[in-house]
Amino acid sequence: MLTEVFSLAVDVGVPQSIGRDASGERRCVPITGGKVSGKLTGMILSGGADWQTLRPDGLADLDARYMLKLDANSLGGGAQVEVWSRGLRIGPAEVMAKLARGERVDPSAYYMRTAMRFETAAPDLQWLVHRLHVGLGERTPDQVLLKVFAVD
Repeated sequence: MLTEVFSLAVDVGVPQSIGRDASGERRCVPITGGKVSGKLTGMILSGGADWQTLRPDGLADLDARYMLKLDANSLGGGAQVEVWSRGLRIGPAEVMAKLARGERVDPSAYYMRTAMRFETAAPDLQWLVHRLHVGLGERTPDQVLLKVFAVD
């Protein structure tokens, strides 16, 4: 069973290409901030990154790590939470080209999902640590939007 827990609006910078190898183009997308809303509220701290491989078949392998800082009045009371998100994005070539150019695309035109793990020392947030979460994603020109669901 999936239970919606919160949403993330992850602000991202300009992708930095590392170059191509046999697997595809490797790049790093800086995470510059963002917002947490829903059951948890707070902000996404700058300094994280999404390490990506854009494969020749159009599949984007995604591997993001970043930190959340929860609001003092949120569940978790000001705790910091580490996020590890491994996922993929795939769609028709013309849709993926539009995303690469920074154009808005209807999220139903492509598939973007991620498996998410969380780490925190906050005792009242151990339910985050003890569950796998799934993120349903959307890429906008300057953000990644994720609806995060706990997998029970």
